[in-house]
Amino acid sequence: MTVLRRKVLGAARWSALDVGLRQGAQFLVTIVLARILTPEDFGVVAMLALFTGMAGIFIDAGFSAALIQRSSVSRTDESTVFFFNLAMGTVTALLLCAVADWIATFFGQAVLQYLTYAMAFNIFLNAFGSIHSALLSKEMDFRTLAKVGAVSSVLSGLVAVYMAVQGYGVWSLAGQAITASMLTVLLLWYWHPWRPDWAFSTMSLRSLFRFGGYEMAATLTDVLSNNLYLILIGKIYSVREAGLYDRAQRTQQLPVTLMMSVINRVAFSAYASVSAEKERLARGLRQAQALTMFLNLPLLVSVILLAEPLVLTLFGPQWTSCVPILQVLGLSGLLWPMHVLNLNVLRAQGRSDLFFQITLFKKAFAIGLTAAAAFYGVMAVAWAQVAISFFAYFVNTHYTRVLLGYGGWRQMRDLAMNFTSAIPLAGVVYLTMHVMQASPLIELVVASLAGGVAYWLTCRWICAAPLNEFMDMAGLRKSREPV
Repeated sequence: MTVLRRKVLGAARWSALDVGLRQGAQFLVTIVLARILTPEDFGVVAMLALFTGMAGIFIDAGFSAALIQRSSVSRTDESTVFFFNLAMGTVTALLLCAVADWIATFFGQAVLQYLTYAMAFNIFLNAFGSIHSALLSKEMDFRTLAKVGAVSSVLSGLVAVYMAVQGYGVWSLAGQAITASMLTVLLLWYWHPWRPDWAFSTMSLRSLFRFGGYEMAATLTDVLSNNLYLILIGKIYSVREAGLYDRAQRTQQLPVTLMMSVINRVAFSAYASVSAEKERLARGLRQAQALTMFLNLPLLVSVILLAEPLVLTLFGPQWTSCVPILQVLGLSGLLWPMHVLNLNVLRAQGRSDLFFQITLFKKAFAIGLTAAAAFYGVMAVAWAQVAISFFAYFVNTHYTRVLLGYGGWRQMRDLAMNFTSAIPLAGVVYLTMHVMQASPLIELVVASLAGGVAYWLTCRWICAAPLNEFMDMAGLRKSREPV
């Protein structure tokens, strides 16, 4: 096993533990809160996602990604970014407070004004920990991130549940966010030795901004596109509809986010370390795609087919209306790992200019289609996301073909067995669901187990490589293959 492979697999395991603990704790808390709070409560907070998301990006300005991408950075570079983040955090939080009344008036929800104040404070808090997180990712020290994530997620979740039980309603969600941020920052400073020097260099800032500026612009465009639907649904229809759509999307995104948070953090750092070796980079991309699609396809196919018993079991009957939305959004997530991994190739090679260009192009299409679909109903918005996903895939793979000679159609051909392996799973789950007449929980468990066995057996037969790669990452077998 090569040194890089050993480091990547070790990082992937700890990153998986980090993300699994944080996302798992968050999801368990959400299950409890969904049975106490209403879709309207979740909808109110969801409509703030665009504003808080954009504010968070302005604070960092892509500098964290620039620090990770660079092979070597100085203490002055790190300190400069830290103080820049603090300054931008202060300014952005104040600006968000200034528009809080307008946000509340726009959506006709008075509580949004005070929630915006709370989220502005939360954004300011996050600025204190961004450098520590970036340095830990650069060092591939996901063990420390796992400890931070586990503690902050569990404790903030307990705070949220307590507040919800005490009748604080939507404020329990705000309390969870602020508690998580405070704990994360405190633990990052406690477990990582980095401290800023009293130094600030405009030269460092300009140098890092050559990469980070494009990264920030691309991420801003991405956040605008990804949250536009909630703004439109909340404004055109109702806060309840926004809450239902948000719950469907977050449920669909859970398996994808869980997996891609691991792969994204590890892949960017690993790709950056071999960015000059294009053949090796292409091979790494191919292996990463096979592994992530090996995990993503069965998860999302199962979510699509088991959406109704899944929602009833986890969230209760008040969320039944989000089932068809969840099924359609599941289709939009099938290719998501391939999106992220192709874009990471550009980022790792320092081509944030190309990253920004294709992001701008595909998001212009996404915003236009989403805005048009919003006038035809919530389901039309969901179907628009499916069309956007397939369109974006071929846009994202364009420069991978140019830079590495490994384009979208070739990637699809290489993953043919991955897609084929999901067919028996779908058939078994579908038949099990239609034969059984049991409670939602029993249907969910039995159909999932039957589908999982079918998928495992199929992969052992026709898709062994990603299965073995997964077992390597999980530490279930001794690896023999180099990267």
